[in-house]
Amino acid sequence: MNANHQRLCNSPEWAEHLREEILPRLLNGIELGDEMLELGPGPGGATEVLRKRVRHLTALELDEAAARVLADRLSGNDVTVIHGDCVRTGLPDASFDSIGAFTMLHHIPTDVHQHAALAEAFRLLKPGGVLIGSDSLASNDLHHFHVNDTYNPVEPAWLMTQLLALGFQPIAVTVGEYD
Repeated sequence: MNANHQRLCNSPEWAEHLREEILPRLLNGIELGDEMLELGPGPGGATEVLRKRVRHLTALELDEAAARVLADRLSGNDVTVIHGDCVRTGLPDASFDSIGAFTMLHHIPTDVHQHAALAEAFRLLKPGGVLIGSDSLASNDLHHFHVNDTYNPVEPAWLMTQLLALGFQPIAVTVGEYD
């Protein structure tokens, strides 16, 4: 993660944006169940909201230092932080009622790896489980913001195709701003 990205993701403003803008829209009317997996929590801006909506939250973070910091901060809560890769989690099949991926899919370096992460999420969900997430649309500004960082934006049509091919249903993909 480059310095720009590090600064933004660790900022109180980003945590507030997740808490006040992104998550309320996504979670409105969605039942997350008891057991949830959050993929790529980074510093945990979404984690703070999610842990209050489920009995137990598991946060899977690729960056070992970020995982350690998040685990230390959330010690004593109903959150388990694991250092690991969302493409190969090593977690048992059908372990979670819900899985969340919030502004992290564009950090997965290739379409093949993104597909593998979605396939892993499908494997980890209990029957009837829900995958919920958000990401940014590709833009020149975001491309420049991610200089010297992984930036592989997820096109909505590609995402829909992948989810259908993996067996997710029903599927809703929303594009653009909404109120």
